[in-house]
Amino acid sequence: MTTKQTTKSVTFLILGAGGDLTQRLLLPGLGSLLAVESDREVQVIGADRADLTTASFRALVRDRLKKGGADAKTAGRIAGKAHYIKADLLDPSALADLVQAAEGELVVYFALPPAISMKVCAQLEKLDLPASTRLGLEKPFGADEKSARQFNKQLQRVVDEDRIFRVDHFLGVSTVLNLIGMRFANRMLQPIWNAEHIERVEILYDEDLALEGRAGYYDQAGALRDMLQSHLLQILAIFAMEPIASLDPQELADLKAQVLRATHIWENNPKEYAQRARYTAGSINGRSVPSYVKEKGVESSRNTETLAQLTVQIDNNRWAGVPFVLRSGKAMGAPRKQVIVYFRDVPHLPKGFIGDHTGDAMIIDLKPGRVSFKLSMNAEGDPLDLEQKTLSADLAGAQMTAYGEVLRYLMDDNQLLSVRADSAELCWKIVAPAIKAFEQNLVPIQQYKAGSDGPEGWLADDSVAIGQESAELTSTSNKGRTARTTTARPAKG
Repeated sequence: MTTKQTTKSVTFLILGAGGDLTQRLLLPGLGSLLAVESDREVQVIGADRADLTTASFRALVRDRLKKGGADAKTAGRIAGKAHYIKADLLDPSALADLVQAAEGELVVYFALPPAISMKVCAQLEKLDLPASTRLGLEKPFGADEKSARQFNKQLQRVVDEDRIFRVDHFLGVSTVLNLIGMRFANRMLQPIWNAEHIERVEILYDEDLALEGRAGYYDQAGALRDMLQSHLLQILAIFAMEPIASLDPQELADLKAQVLRATHIWENNPKEYAQRARYTAGSINGRSVPSYVKEKGVESSRNTETLAQLTVQIDNNRWAGVPFVLRSGKAMGAPRKQVIVYFRDVPHLPKGFIGDHTGDAMIIDLKPGRVSFKLSMNAEGDPLDLEQKTLSADLAGAQMTAYGEVLRYLMDDNQLLSVRADSAELCWKIVAPAIKAFEQNLVPIQQYKAGSDGPEGWLADDSVAIGQESAELTSTSNKGRTARTTTARPAKG
């Protein structure tokens, strides 16, 4: 799933170029793209209120591109023609000057908070932009369904929908993209990808990172808005969509939206099927982590959750009755970035077999990329004794970072990795009842110690066992081997 390399000239205008996003993700992402496609012609223009000079900005661009993987010659070539313009981004004349400085096709990237991005778009609406202008925007796309709809209308007054690229970098993670190939290019999986064979699905993204100085954004968002509302629902939509005829951006967006329209909280009951928690002081890999409420910039009265879990259902013929568990947390003991598919038990097991013959499972590790099957097999020794074994295959590493992938599609004017307007609104609609229940304190906020697996009982015992085994596989991974067999840790209880 790659786009054809292009050498057409593109101006990459970064609004908010003095911020952390630009330095930490955007420019290194561009560097990883240039490491693969070094002949791209990209003019980087940075704009912000920060007191930077063109010389210092060029040095920053060169350093960040090299950090992303670009060679010194390519980084020097791109940085040598970069420019920085100190500007009030809400000033129409300043924006007009920025647009005039562009060469070739114009890509405007909003490395700004959503509220500021919306105000800037209101000013851009008044300008005569080049016909090829494309807008790149970071999530969150609004703060709720209503504001997302308003934001979309404002964006569509600036350029047409097919020129708007709502960036969810999770869609650039190679393993997420591999879900499409895994589903539709494998004879073995295609017939069983439905409720008849699948009992439940878990989409997990637990991080061992804590707040890491992001209180300004995170304390007003929390895990539900930051992760479940955007990233994990996008993964769910790709996982659960109907068969796709071709990798056409419009068709992919249509099928994702079809899934999201059918998705809602299990039994429409957020009091029972939405959970939240917040970490207390602890340690992770030998480093001390303060309680979340003691982190700099945190307002404890907000009751911001650092771990959220939501069970949803998809009301269609393929997935009726299958619970999908979405979960993401910070300051967890071991990172878990997985999609786990639990298959139903066999209809009949011949009498005489003994041992562990629980339901089989498929584990898709997003980072690092790995696919594993947990299967019931004959144990060593007694041929009638069954045990669970795991067959695991490591996936090839990505050519570039997730941001490199989304920037490639953005610069090539290909919306395959973009979130369409209706999907952005639907994601807010799905989580709205849980947000309301959290705000009204209908769902108690629990606690978990930093470095732990979270509050006890949130995930089923077999999920805990799979997480432990995955951590062991990751820590003992032998480079150069792409497949192995291991005996799974038995589930608790």
